[in-house]
Amino acid sequence: MAELANRPLNFIEKIIEDDLRNGRVPNNEIVTRFPPEPNGYLHIGHIKSIALNFSLARKYGGRCHLRLDDTNPAKEENEYIDAIKDDIHWLGFDWGEHEYYASDYYDQLYQIAVRLIREGKAYVDSLSAEEMKEYRGTLTEPGKNSPDRDRSIEENLRLFEEMRQGKHPEGSYTLRAKIDMASPNINMRDPALYRIKFAHHPRTGDKWCIYPMYDFTHPISDAIEGITHSICTLEFEDHRPAYDWATSIDGIDHTPHQYEFARLNITYCLMSKRKLLYLVNNNFVSGWDDPRMPTVAGIRRRGYSPEAMLDFVNRVGVAKVEGMVDFSLMEFCVREDLNKRAKRLMAVLDPVEVVIDNYPEDKVEYFEAEDNPEDENSAKHSVAFSRHIYIEREDFMENPVKGYHRLYIGNEVRLKYAYFITATSIEKDESGRITLIHADYDPLSRGGDSPDGRKVKGTSHWVSKDHCIRAEVRQYDKLFKAEIPGEATGNYLDDINPDSLIVINDAAIEEEAAKAKPGDYLQFIRNGYYCVDSKDSAEGKMVFNRTCTLKDSWAKQKAKMGL
Repeated sequence: MAELANRPLNFIEKIIEDDLRNGRVPNNEIVTRFPPEPNGYLHIGHIKSIALNFSLARKYGGRCHLRLDDTNPAKEENEYIDAIKDDIHWLGFDWGEHEYYASDYYDQLYQIAVRLIREGKAYVDSLSAEEMKEYRGTLTEPGKNSPDRDRSIEENLRLFEEMRQGKHPEGSYTLRAKIDMASPNINMRDPALYRIKFAHHPRTGDKWCIYPMYDFTHPISDAIEGITHSICTLEFEDHRPAYDWATSIDGIDHTPHQYEFARLNITYCLMSKRKLLYLVNNNFVSGWDDPRMPTVAGIRRRGYSPEAMLDFVNRVGVAKVEGMVDFSLMEFCVREDLNKRAKRLMAVLDPVEVVIDNYPEDKVEYFEAEDNPEDENSAKHSVAFSRHIYIEREDFMENPVKGYHRLYIGNEVRLKYAYFITATSIEKDESGRITLIHADYDPLSRGGDSPDGRKVKGTSHWVSKDHCIRAEVRQYDKLFKAEIPGEATGNYLDDINPDSLIVINDAAIEEEAAKAKPGDYLQFIRNGYYCVDSKDSAEGKMVFNRTCTLKDSWAKQKAKMGL
């Protein structure tokens, strides 16, 4: 979706091209918009909408607006507004001068509401929320008129003005459209247009104590901005008659059209701001940008690239039918991208020391390592080698099982870039834990070859004990252990993965890692893809986040969990 041209047209593109061909677009300029509510951070599902709206405008030479639909001040914060802008820019899109807010139109919306009252098309209702629900009816039974539906125009105008002046408490009155309480579409049964809410608004302050409802504000905002194609997700399909009603109000001189596409649903993920906010507020995660969160801020901090995510939503495509996308497809796109760009480094996450007894005590050699073998123009860096090194504890086995080709007493392995070594003996502490491995090296095997042509099956990564950094490594995994969180028990909290974060406090990583900074993409050889944590990492105390494993190991983990 980053580039919409190199594939068959989706159904929205077909609509747009037909509209352009038949002269249904004013000035032949396509105008789309991305209209988030600033009541939380954007999640992965929003990436699909962002990419679709901005890419359509780009493809057809039009423009895409950013409009913050800030109609509920009780849940909106400037922090969310700033985060939304930052996320869109990170994805590579820009709205230029076309930044708008629903609150920009509050005066116009108020005047439209007054006009509807004067025309007998809206009334002030005193039903409580519970009574309104009762009067609304059901999907199979029509609603019934409110006792206030026939209130006089003069009385409605007076009460609405008093609502605006703050003379009535929250919940005492609402302004409703007078449409049809028997409509088969519940959204058309005299929907609420305004409610009383005494809340400080991030942009308008305390100017208003009545706020327009989303279904009234959104379509009129589209009309005011000249939106040609209002693209939203399928849950708004039933709201389309209300959208068309609002844009057909007398005095509105532009008529946008709404089109719905299937939202992005991903296994093992939640796409509900309400539920994500609960996780944040109740400390199940460290914040909206916790790398386990399916927020744009979270995946950025985890090390996903914008290119990988745009590739992902492009592969998913634009459809009219809801479906579930497997998490593994997203991780596949991430791995494909990182394989091409990530710098390779050696990191030993569970170190055990190896002393190479026949290597000179004071000698240090440097081996050349390629930053990325997938890139023919890749740079190189040097790796120090010395008598004392670390290898992964799992790369040595005291009593090797059949098929084990790494280090054990009497066995020879290749140290990546360096030499062949053979384990000769071990030392243990009082608990029986191996603390030191003794080995000899073959000085003729420098660079990993041997003059006599003997073959070595095992290769281990390593770092020099005196030429490495010690760092915290955070092993992130899926936040939920069930494909659809909460499906089995009805409570998504029951499916939180207890192993979604494992912290390694003292990993040993080659010195080159000290040059890494937030935004760099790394591969720790054999361990996975990593990045520098953008919040907690500091000079002298580096923190690395695992972006994803080198292969999809989730199936194996599920089997261990008995899922």
